[in-house]
Amino acid sequence: MTINEVIFIDSLPKLDLHGYDRDSARVIINDFIRDNKKMGNEVVNIVHGIGMGIMREVCIYTLSHNKDVIDFKSAYGNRGCMLVQIKCD
Repeated sequence: MTINEVIFIDSLPKLDLHGYDRDSARVIINDFIRDNKKMGNEVVNIVHGIGMGIMREVCIYTLSHNKDVIDFKSAYGNRGCMLVQIKCD
């Protein structure tokens, strides 16, 4: 499955970053990606919220530097979350 084939994002594994600071968010995002790769989940949902865009920037930076991430983009019609495609072996 690719992120373009996702119809129901509520059925995807979800990480909610509300309440995290920047450094904790980086760690938890990488842990979430690693754990879901082990479980074989190809697409996950990361909720970063809208706010001032700080968590969105942290999310984009972290995902773009993670070797297990194939692609990511904002969810359809929801600027507060990111769909992420994970490289599963």
